[in-house]
Amino acid sequence: MRIRRVDPISAAKVGGVLYAGLGLLIGACVSLFFLTIGTAGALGDEGNPAGAYLGMFLGAGSIVIMPIIYGIIGAITLLISAWLFNIAARIAGGLQIEVQQ
Repeated sequence: MRIRRVDPISAAKVGGVLYAGLGLLIGACVSLFFLTIGTAGALGDEGNPAGAYLGMFLGAGSIVIMPIIYGIIGAITLLISAWLFNIAARIAGGLQIEVQQ
């Protein structure tokens, strides 16, 4: 069996979903970090709650923004990669795979 072409739009959709999931995981870690820093800053300076608000804003924002950014970058990357694969497969004759039944 030989793979001669990959649909770039299909690859971009799959890449977008996979990278959005990765962005959600990384965003959760970044959120925890900023919420911890914001809480520590608020406890250290009783008169200035700006650290807590900044930590809350960056923490909650990273949960929303990072999956979107990672998803877009992943989709664009796989779109370009599938397009380049199609060019290389046309020149080299495709990618041979073995499937067991």
